[in-house]
Amino acid sequence: MLTIVAVVLALTVLPSPWGWITVLVAAAVDILEWIAFAWWSKRRRPSVGVEALIGADAEVVDGSYVRVAGELWKARGLEGRSPGERVRVRAIDGLVLEIE
Repeated sequence: MLTIVAVVLALTVLPSPWGWITVLVAAAVDILEWIAFAWWSKRRRPSVGVEALIGADAEVVDGSYVRVAGELWKARGLEGRSPGERVRVRAIDGLVLEIE
């Protein structure tokens, strides 16, 4: 948006050398804003989908199932765990959660 305003100013108001300088500075600012926004939007952890399950807390239901966010999932690595125990999801293999 800033670049469009700079082009309009360069064509209508500003003299020749200052018009081009204004357009270049405005374009640089627009590019830097875009890069900053792209970086800022990717800094968060996924909040939906299977990727959001990694690192989530789970509750052991029985010898092969855990409850994560209210849903039952088949799990591996539950040997020696008792029902009600809190565990953490380490990885996902298809529809089976690997527990640490």
